[in-house]
Amino acid sequence: MKTCSAISLSGGQGKTTVIFFLGLLLAQRGKRVVAVDADPQCNLTFYLGADVEANQPTLFEVLTAQVKPDDAIYETPHENLFVIPADRGLFKVSDFLASSGAGAFILKLRLQAIANLFDYCLIDVQPSRSQICLTAVGASDCIVIPAEANVKGTNSLSDTLGFLEEQQALTAFSGSVLGVIPFRDRWIGNTQSLESRQNIQAMTEFAEEIPILPSIRESEQFKRAIRQGKLLTELGYPDLQYPFEKLVESLENG
Repeated sequence: MKTCSAISLSGGQGKTTVIFFLGLLLAQRGKRVVAVDADPQCNLTFYLGADVEANQPTLFEVLTAQVKPDDAIYETPHENLFVIPADRGLFKVSDFLASSGAGAFILKLRLQAIANLFDYCLIDVQPSRSQICLTAVGASDCIVIPAEANVKGTNSLSDTLGFLEEQQALTAFSGSVLGVIPFRDRWIGNTQSLESRQNIQAMTEFAEEIPILPSIRESEQFKRAIRQGKLLTELGYPDLQYPFEKLVESLENG
C-alpha cells in the first residue's frame, strides 16, 4: 500500500478537493483505496458520503488504539473507495500523540495492519503544525502540496516546504514530495490572470526541484461534482479533470 498525503499549512488550499478526486479516479481505475480524514473539520468524511453513526469508531479511536484500524473502515457509495472518517473530537488526539513519545509514527504503525487490504491510502491533513499533521507526515510515502494561486497560497507553500524540511532533518519524514498543485488558477477566457501567473511563477522559484503539477482552475464545477459524487468527466469537463489524471501518473511512477 502506498500512502500519499495532501498537506498545506493554511486552510482553503484544496487539500480535500485533491484527495476526493484522486480517490475517485484511482477507485474507478480498479485500485482499492482507503481515504483517511485527518482533519477535525470532517469535510472529506462528509463529501465521501460515509454512513457513520455518532457512537461508531473514527480515526480518533484508531490513533489511540481503542479499536483496530479495520474496525474503523467504512464503505462509501463508490466502488473500491473506503474511508477512515474523522469527527469533531479528533483534535483531542493531539495530547495523546504528544505524550506517546512516538507521535510522528503512530499513524504509520496503525496503518500497517491494513496495508495488505489496499493499493493506496490517501490522507487529507489538518492545515496546521499540529500533532495530527506530524503523524500524517510520518505515515506518508509521498506528499502533494496544493496551494492557491495567490499570495496566501504562495506563503502557505513556503511555510509547508520549510515544515517538511524540518521533518526530513529529524528523520520523521523519509518520503518524497510528488509536486505542488496550484489551486484556483484563475483564467478569463483563454487568458490566465496576472495574479495567478505571477504567483505560480513564485511557487516555481520556492519549489526549486519539486515539480509544479498542472493547475486546478477556478471553477464552480468542482463543487458541483463533489456534491454529486462524480468525476469531472462524468459532468462533461475532461479538461478540469486533467490535473488529477497527471497526479495519478505521478503517484503511480513516484
